[in-house]
Amino acid sequence: MPYQVKIDAFEGPLDLLLHLINRLEIDIYDIPVAQITEQYLMYIKTMTELKLDVASEFLVMAATLLAIKSKMLLPKHEEAYVDEDPDMSYEEDPRDELVERLIEYRKYKEAAQDLKSMEEERGLMFTKPPSDLSDFAKEKKPEKTDLNVSLYDMLAAFQKLLRRKKLQRPMATKIARQEISIETRMIEIMDELKQLKGRKNFNDLFPYPAKEHIVVTFLAVLELIKRKEIDVEQQENFGEIFVEALKEGAN
Repeated sequence: MPYQVKIDAFEGPLDLLLHLINRLEIDIYDIPVAQITEQYLMYIKTMTELKLDVASEFLVMAATLLAIKSKMLLPKHEEAYVDEDPDMSYEEDPRDELVERLIEYRKYKEAAQDLKSMEEERGLMFTKPPSDLSDFAKEKKPEKTDLNVSLYDMLAAFQKLLRRKKLQRPMATKIARQEISIETRMIEIMDELKQLKGRKNFNDLFPYPAKEHIVVTFLAVLELIKRKEIDVEQQENFGEIFVEALKEGAN
């Protein structure tokens, strides 16, 4: 059953690596390559299972991480060079080039965020004379807070959900396959949230253990986020994710 959804939230493999480093609280100057490679490949596998197009640059970075991991497993021969030439006793760390790229990328990303904040601050400034806006104050609606859950957090929640469903699945079951489209699942999710009139736990959106239904539901949630029809919240790092329908015109 093919699933086709376009997602523009990925900024590249370096962005994903920075996310993993921050999430795992890793020192960027001393990256545990084995751990970061395992987490990176897990995200690639998840994207593949969702039938998303994995850009070639993500695969190139995966190969780079595996190459660095292999080099770090090779034995070091420092003593052989000490007697011949003291300057040759130093062996270059295979991670150095990757660390430099990450630091450079992080520097430009932080600069871009600062520029965006300055743009938003400048956008609040006006040069027209003061006006009486008291007539419009009554019509002012409370603004919705910005989405505090990234696509990477959603992928992590999806990974946990798949593991949980696999553990809870009965040893032997027979389920009649019933194909459902993403659009249909989006309508069902919106109906559930509107009837609830409140927040719903992300995991409660997946009542069936069938993988096809889980994948379609997850892609439907991503598309609803993209269309700004639902709001997703996570109050703390690694905490539960909650979904809530936005009122019409809230975006």
